[in-house]
Parts: sequence; structure tokens; C-alpha cells
Amino acid sequence: MAEPGADADEARLHALGYAQELRRSMSGFTNFAVSFTIISVLSGCLTLYGFGMKTGGPAAMIWGWPLVGVFVVLVGLGMAEICSSYPTAGGLYYWAAKLAPHSGLSGPAWAWFTGWFNLVGQVAVTAGIDFGAALFLNAFLDLQFGFAATPPHTILLLALILLAHGALNTFGVRVVAVLNGVSVWWHLIGVSLIVGVLVVVPDHHQDASFVFGEFVNGTGWGSPVYVFLIGLLLAQYTLTGYDASAHMTEETRNAATAGPRGIVHSILVSLVAGWVLLIGLTFAIQDYRGALESPTGVPPAQVFLDAAGATTGKFLLLVCIGAQLFCGMAAVTGNSRMIYAFARDGAIPGSGLWHRINKRTRTPTNSVWLAAVGAFLLAVPYLWSYTAYAAVTSIAVVGLYTAYVAPIYLRVRAGAAFEPGPWHLGRLGRPLGTVAVIWVGFIFVLFMLPQVHPVTWESFNYTPVAFAVVLGGAALWWVVSARHWFTGPKVQGSAEELAAVERDLRSA
Repeated sequence: MAEPGADADEARLHALGYAQELRRSMSGFTNFAVSFTIISVLSGCLTLYGFGMKTGGPAAMIWGWPLVGVFVVLVGLGMAEICSSYPTAGGLYYWAAKLAPHSGLSGPAWAWFTGWFNLVGQVAVTAGIDFGAALFLNAFLDLQFGFAATPPHTILLLALILLAHGALNTFGVRVVAVLNGVSVWWHLIGVSLIVGVLVVVPDHHQDASFVFGEFVNGTGWGSPVYVFLIGLLLAQYTLTGYDASAHMTEETRNAATAGPRGIVHSILVSLVAGWVLLIGLTFAIQDYRGALESPTGVPPAQVFLDAAGATTGKFLLLVCIGAQLFCGMAAVTGNSRMIYAFARDGAIPGSGLWHRINKRTRTPTNSVWLAAVGAFLLAVPYLWSYTAYAAVTSIAVVGLYTAYVAPIYLRVRAGAAFEPGPWHLGRLGRPLGTVAVIWVGFIFVLFMLPQVHPVTWESFNYTPVAFAVVLGGAALWWVVSARHWFTGPKVQGSAEELAAVERDLRSA
């Protein structure tokens, strides 16, 4: 029996030109859970906490969070409005293709480059999340079993984690859906537990003037303003990944409202939880320099140990690792759906392979493994670069936010020609979108800049290089070939042909 609203969802997808190939089994809560899990304040906040301690310190982390949060909310609102109008797995690049012609621009060109920015950002955020999980897991194994926290060990653990996440998304599709729901409560209870322990257990806490006013510059740069600004990476990186709600709309019931709500609610809940976590952790620091120079290589782990003792500290570390593993699993899910949709329209080399659907699970299995392998390759420079993790997070921020804001910019240009869905911003859409575009233009430049002085091969921010290689290749492909045949999102067929595709999948 069809779910309530299923016919409307399917009809809307048909109107957008696609068959219902993916199983539409997600509720609005599950859609929200995927984005909230990928944002994961227990991943982003904590894995970049050591970066923040050196790049502005407590003052930059605590005040940078709400500052960035305001602009992230504006970006999320702009995306949510467009998602309601075009609830399809292609998400950002599909929106760009449909909105560009309203401004007299090339839909295929905007779709192509938006899609490639999104693809690079998605792979980078998957790498960043599971890389962070590997760092924390290595710290725990070092403390518990003496498995030294070294770059080769961390990369080995990263490979194993990505292998596990690929396998779960291939063979345990129903388990993944359940775990995404569990993840929401794990994060909320985990933040409450960690902050509660750090408030109650330590005999000593930092005073408020330290938490809200201490500025630390361990970057080598002389300008406090520059250091504060590059320190915003902690908040901006953490608050990414909520486009997953858009990419999952073809699997979500009542997608035109559930998708937009998933985007906005995941941001708002994460903003509150993340700020509470950062404040609680910073109050609990016992030895600032000792945490920065922790032999585990993970400053939050040292804060837990110093504040709560070895046993409780390691338990809190395990809570964080669990959250990060949930987060990485969801990131692989969302990344694979974007790859699937982009390949469906022929925009990735070997598209036929990456668009292939597993008829048993109704999921894009091959895209899952492309996401996992791509994430691993992006993190490999950690073997010789101690700033590789910050570079990966910069790539994620620049790639994702450029893709986020491209359709918002086109929606602003389109004005009254934009046809809103059931969830919309009304007359606020254009002014809020304009501010969002300006902010993303600013951070695009900011996170390409060097983070440490002096700049050496070991400290080099390779974000510009990664984009030059991948997007330079995409640009060359566009000029030489793709502009002659890539027409943007493809229509899969007539209503009868779409129905035939669906019957074939259901009978498998």
C-alpha cells in the first residue's frame, strides 16, 4: 500500500523528469537526522578544537561560532526555499540548471560547475569527518593499548573506517536508516553528558574572562584580525553537510516540505548544541599548553583526561568517537546520492557505472565506493603534511559553500520568475539571499589563504591546489568536450517510460 502523499511525491518527481528509482522510505525526522548527523558538533567542533586553540584561542572559538552561525542560517534558508521547489537528489546542480535560464544565463554551464564544486566539497567533508574519527580512535587506542598516534596508524584507521562505512551503505541499508535516527539522540545526549561531566567533576574551572576573552595566536602571523578570521574555519566547517537533506529528498516522504525543514532544523539544533559544547569544554581546560601538546595529538582528549581522570576521560572520548562514526556513515550516504544524481546526467567519467542502482536495496552501491575511495585519497597527504587536516576541511568549506550559494545567487537574480514550492520565504527571499552570497564570496577567499607562518611544504594550505587540479580538469573537460553535449539534468523519459523503469525495479 502506498504511503500517504506518496503519489504526490512521485508525481512531482515525474514532473522534474525522473523515475522513482530510489525507495521512498524516509520520514521527515530521518531526513533531518541525516543532515544533523553530518553536521555533527561532536565531530567538527572537537576535531578542529586544537586548530582553534592556536588560531585565536577561546575568544575566537566562542564568539566565532554565533557569528558564523548567523550567516549559515541565511544560507540554509536560501537553500531550503529552492529545495521545496525542486525536491530531487541532484540538489544544488539541478537547482542551478533550472534557475539560470531565468536570468539569461547558461543552465548547463551553471549546473556543470555547481555540481563539480559540490562533488569536491562532498568528498572532502567525508574525508574530514572520517579522518577526524581516525584521529580520535587512534588517540583512544594509544591511551588504552599503546597503539601510537602516528600519521601511518591514523591513515590505516581511516582506511578501515571508510571500508566499514562503505560496507554498511552497501549491505546494511536498513541498518543505516535506523542508525541515523539513533545518531540524533547520541549527539544530543552525548553533548549533555560531556558538558555535564566537565561541569561537575573538575575541581578547577577557567573563569569567564578566559573563556570569552582569551585570545591566543600560535600561527606565526602578526595580525590578530587575520588570525581571528582564519579561526572561523572551526565553525564554518562544522556547519556543513546539511545539503544532505536535499540529496535525500527522492527517498523522503512529503519531500517538498520535509527536505527544507531538514535543512533548517539541522542547522538550528546544531548551533545550540555546538555552542554549549564549546563553552563547556573551554571552561574545563586544566592546562592549555599541555592540551595543545598532548601525546595523543588530540587536545580535547587531553582536556577530558585532565578534567575527569583517565577512566572517565576515555569514556567521554568513546562517546565522541561513536558520534564521529555515525557522522561519517551519513556523509558517505549523502555523498553517494549526489554522485548518483550527477552521474545520472552524464557529468562524471564512467557515469554508467556510478549511476547503476542495486535492484535489491534500491541504492547506488557503486557511488558509495567512489565516495569512500575519493575521501581516502584526499586525506593521504597527512602522511607528510601536519596541516593536511585543516586543508581538507578548507576544501570542504570552499567546495560546499560555493555550490550552496550558486543557486541562491541565481534565485536572487530570477526574482519574481522563481516559482516557490510550499515552503518559501516570501519577500525575504531576495534580501536574505543577497547577504548569503556576499558572505560565501568572503569565505571563498579567506579559506584559500595560508593558515600558518612561515609557509613551508609541511604547513602549506593545499586547498587552492586541490581545486586547481579537480576543477581545472572539469573546466578543461567542459571547454574541450562537455559544452557540446552536456545539457544539464536529463529527462529520463515520458510518463509511460518512467512508469516502466519503476515497474522493472519493483519486480526485481
